[in-house]
Amino acid sequence: MRLTLSAIFAFAAISVFAETVPPPDSIVLSKHDSVQLKKTKFLKRSAWMVPTGLIATGAVIALNKWDEFFLSNLEIREERDRYFPKFSNDADNYLQMAPAFAVFALRSCGIKGKNDLANQFAILLKTELLITAIVTPLKDIAAEPRPDTGSRNSFPSGHTTQAFAAATVFAKEYGYRSPWYSIGAYTVASGVGAMRILNNRHWFSDVLAGAGIGILSANLVYATHRHKWGNHTNQKTGLKKNNQLTLTPTYGSTGNAGLYMRYKF
Repeated sequence: MRLTLSAIFAFAAISVFAETVPPPDSIVLSKHDSVQLKKTKFLKRSAWMVPTGLIATGAVIALNKWDEFFLSNLEIREERDRYFPKFSNDADNYLQMAPAFAVFALRSCGIKGKNDLANQFAILLKTELLITAIVTPLKDIAAEPRPDTGSRNSFPSGHTTQAFAAATVFAKEYGYRSPWYSIGAYTVASGVGAMRILNNRHWFSDVLAGAGIGILSANLVYATHRHKWGNHTNQKTGLKKNNQLTLTPTYGSTGNAGLYMRYKF
């Protein structure tokens, strides 16, 4: 029995990456705990096993392996053509960024995540740079034809990579409050992946690999994010000074949109 595309992504992502750990400032450590904390692995097993599996599975399917034993691109394409032949919707172009915008939306509503605003912005920025550095050259190297136009830039799916990277950041920032934050973020990302196939823009393998790259990239950024912005202590007075990052959306009369950023040291 086959699962729907959304169910496949939701199960693979939500079951592993729902963030339920309390934020760092709410944890009281003893000396023993501090020693154990230093021995924590660079990247937890759950942070790389599932995304690596998704990437590997996507690559294998793209190379036309396991056709007789596993879901293939052509089988998924046939089901899409049978049940949703006229499907066309551009919501995935906007939903891919929804979890990223939700990070700042919740903070503006007074709901704080694990990190302050400056660090959240830095993490998202580094994640965006990393996925761009991975996906852009990989598309050229793979040169996989798209199912609709035949353009050789299909593998992996950039939209899916973006959606799952942003969902992972959102889950890590707010998942400790309730698993439903993570479930919501990964459900949106799963929907983006499914829509890329239903819109006939990508193959199943493109979406699987994109999801894995997005999750793994965000986890790598969190594992290497060491420079903490935000509150610093004045060495002379011993008092904390609050650094403030202000982000303001802008929209011009000509239709151009942008983002104004001001950081107070």
